[in-house]
Amino acid sequence: PVSMMGGSFIIAIDFGTAYSGYAFSLTSTEKEIDPYVKPWGEELARETPKAPTCILFDEHGEFMKFGYEAQMAYVEMRGENARKHLYFECFKMSLYDVTIKTANGKSMKALKVFTEALRYLKEDALETIAANTEGRKFIASDFTWVLTVPAIWDPSAKQFMREAATQAGIVTKGKEDKLVIALEPEAASVWCKKLPAEGFITQNHGGDSLEHSPGTQYIVVDCGGGTIDITVHEVLDGGALKELHKASGNDLGGQSVDKKFKEFLREIFCDGVWDEYEREYPSEVQKMMYEFAVLKRKDEDLQITCSFNLGSLAQGRHRNMEKIFETVEGASWNDGSIKISKDKMRSFFIESLNSITESLREILDKDFNIQFILLVGGYAESKILRGHINDQFGDQCKVLCPFRAQEAIVKGAVKFGRNPEVVASRKSAFTYGIAVFPRFDESKHKAEKKYTSTTGERCKDVFKKLVEIDEDVGWDKPREYTLGPTEVDQKSMSFRFFHTERKDPFYVDEWGMEEFGSFIIDMPDTKRGMDRQVNLEIKFGFTEMTATATDMDSMSTASVKLDFMTKS
Repeated sequence: PVSMMGGSFIIAIDFGTAYSGYAFSLTSTEKEIDPYVKPWGEELARETPKAPTCILFDEHGEFMKFGYEAQMAYVEMRGENARKHLYFECFKMSLYDVTIKTANGKSMKALKVFTEALRYLKEDALETIAANTEGRKFIASDFTWVLTVPAIWDPSAKQFMREAATQAGIVTKGKEDKLVIALEPEAASVWCKKLPAEGFITQNHGGDSLEHSPGTQYIVVDCGGGTIDITVHEVLDGGALKELHKASGNDLGGQSVDKKFKEFLREIFCDGVWDEYEREYPSEVQKMMYEFAVLKRKDEDLQITCSFNLGSLAQGRHRNMEKIFETVEGASWNDGSIKISKDKMRSFFIESLNSITESLREILDKDFNIQFILLVGGYAESKILRGHINDQFGDQCKVLCPFRAQEAIVKGAVKFGRNPEVVASRKSAFTYGIAVFPRFDESKHKAEKKYTSTTGERCKDVFKKLVEIDEDVGWDKPREYTLGPTEVDQKSMSFRFFHTERKDPFYVDEWGMEEFGSFIIDMPDTKRGMDRQVNLEIKFGFTEMTATATDMDSMSTASVKLDFMTKS
């Protein structure tokens, strides 16, 4: 049991493409206590720090099970019964689709699938905590919640997760600040920087923990199932972190290896055999893929059990199994199992490893002084991946991987929730600005942008830059701007926010410009006419942005958490 006093209660959810989990910390002191990571899979005599990101709904779209339980229930379903249910796995990558399809072609709204998964994790966390705190009942609002997302996701994807978390009851309207969005590689960095040398598998760390070595520069590569997410940090005096390079990466994570394996099976069992097998026995395919996911951590020949059903489908269509494998390179039939050679296994990794190498090379070619590459995330548990990165870069920096690489993110997320200012500055991902209406100047403004107001000729749609792409933005240093009215009797001012990857656009309606938020502030007191001002304050340096405007005459204020959801 945990003794309860006031203090910061934090629950972090690492919602991954392939696996999800959570960790929490109930502490009343500043003393560092390792967050508790909930173990999964006891009912299967396993104990893993995350559960598969799988969710099962009944035919009416009602939530049934999540994780190993959903997987087991679905694996045991037969034919018609399995076809009636809706089973989703690894759906995190379908975030940009309005609806997500199941393996058997049914579909459901993406927001609902995400919401129900987060609701389950929330309820499970509250139950686990109640079971460990002498029966004291907790509700969601007793906690600060941290939800992790890939740093390479664009702002609308982060916003989508916030929306799903709100619908799942993790936070309520008006209490949005109880939910912190943390970036996965940043969270991992926060965890790894405090580890002593013996916290890493490879013992070539050889020094004090990173946070006690100001000036140290390192790359964190979060090797997830869906994404490869890379961040570059420098340790400042006092242990805070500064981002040196905008987050980079791609969507060729560990699952791209699984996909290549599946394509290989489709080649072996050609003429539609594999497709029919997937259609008729989806739960068996899943079992096979799970077996592969476990075996791919090793760097050796491997054997995958071939089910009776796949065997009989193949033999019904072809000749016997030995014959099928005669022409297959890199695999052989071994009495009920498919044996895959070590070289063939490595070939499934090539595309993914090349993409990681390319991203890392681009960073290492810049004039940083990188001493370490830290590999975290479940895919980093693969020996092939670690060996490859070491071969490529081991001569220019030390390649480290913490023990329990999969837990680094969720444990770091708990620490981040307690102290978000640990990342002191970030690189701006875009150029941000607003639309303004300056006095018309024919030497620099386009004639068609001219309009006449009560105060003379003005130019519309001019872009006023607030922050430039790649600029350093401190999390605690809001930017302030002063704006005036364009009409004497103006009673409100509207703000329209734009972002672009360009450095210096002139008008807000040029190519590459995207509007992502707006709000209106009241200016009821018009006595001073044009001699009035509105102060705009923007906080850029956090994982999300907030803008607040204040009319200095009436002191009315308006605030907006900038909403990046694409307008549909």
